[in-house]
Amino acid sequence: MNQEQFDKVKTGDGFIAALDQSGGSTPGALKLYGVGPDDYSGDDEMFDRMHEMRSRIMTSPAFTGDRVLGAILFEMTMDREVEGKGTADYLWNEKHVVPFLKVDKGLADVADGAQVMKPIPGLDDLLKRAVDKHVFGTKMRSVIKEANADGVDAVVGQQFEIAKQILAHGLVPIIEPEVDIHSPSKAEAEALLLTAIVGQLEQLPADQHIMLKLTLPETDGFYTDLVNNPKVLKVVALSGGYSREEANARLARNKGVVASFSRALTEGLSAQQTDDEFNAQLDESIGSIYAASVS
Repeated sequence: MNQEQFDKVKTGDGFIAALDQSGGSTPGALKLYGVGPDDYSGDDEMFDRMHEMRSRIMTSPAFTGDRVLGAILFEMTMDREVEGKGTADYLWNEKHVVPFLKVDKGLADVADGAQVMKPIPGLDDLLKRAVDKHVFGTKMRSVIKEANADGVDAVVGQQFEIAKQILAHGLVPIIEPEVDIHSPSKAEAEALLLTAIVGQLEQLPADQHIMLKLTLPETDGFYTDLVNNPKVLKVVALSGGYSREEANARLARNKGVVASFSRALTEGLSAQQTDDEFNAQLDESIGSIYAASVS
């Protein structure tokens, strides 16, 4: 583990940029960016266009470690280069941004009001590659749709089980048990989630650290105990479908929690913008998310 990166995540100001759209979400992300299905042919070209968008973000003068703590990458992005350097090395050596890798393979069908992760074949090999490419940590996502204790426990139990596998490789896992913002029992689901996470943290050895990526809660400050837990390196929040304005407002009311936004970060960016227009929009987005993260 890179101690300088660990210290930056633990004590630094800023937020984590989620640049990890995978196969299923890539067409929608590109469409919002102004690149439609007529602009590419097949998956290879689609991922080329996506890498161009991500590279444009990462190489922008607005995107630096002064305000961005880390960036979460899709596996294919980790394997590619930015300005002739491996993506993870570019992020850290050129921008002082800590690299993370999305490792999950999507969601299973809904059971007990929740979606656990699909199996992750070849995870150990992927984690070894991540270490070789100087990645600091990982991220994996599940979804909770209703306040069902069995479903919540299944999600959290699976997350921590795989987190131990990730920790064994010297990587820091970001555990993301997202609560659907449209859930009719969102607050009740968050209460079950908090209890389940605390229970799992109690079983984690004192010298191991995880991160948590959580939906912005209905009750302000609801996750303060997790923010203060010595085994939790950082609590970050997903935008979850909220607009950037709404996500920032909610985030600012949760002290110690910082952003890890994807769609809210890229909102307003377009392939049709000039570099000056693109950089100005990204600078405004990063500025507003940073301000909400440190407030």
